[in-house]
Amino acid sequence: MSDLTGAHWRTSTRSGTNGGDCVEVADNLPGIIGIRDSKDPTGPTLTVPPAAWSAFVTHVRAHRLTR
Repeated sequence: MSDLTGAHWRTSTRSGTNGGDCVEVADNLPGIIGIRDSKDPTGPTLTVPPAAWSAFVTHVRAHRLTR
């Protein structure tokens, strides 16, 4: 289990302000990226290595993910 003490959570600037289905990301911790549901900030979190998060973001930006 990763220690997320001191995590600074943020949402995408494209998430808007409607309180929709968003994820929050904490990328200020050494060696891990924290991911959580913005509607349940005290709920479970997912942690991934920075390289995995970077690859995910690259694929999303290139529209290479499918449903």
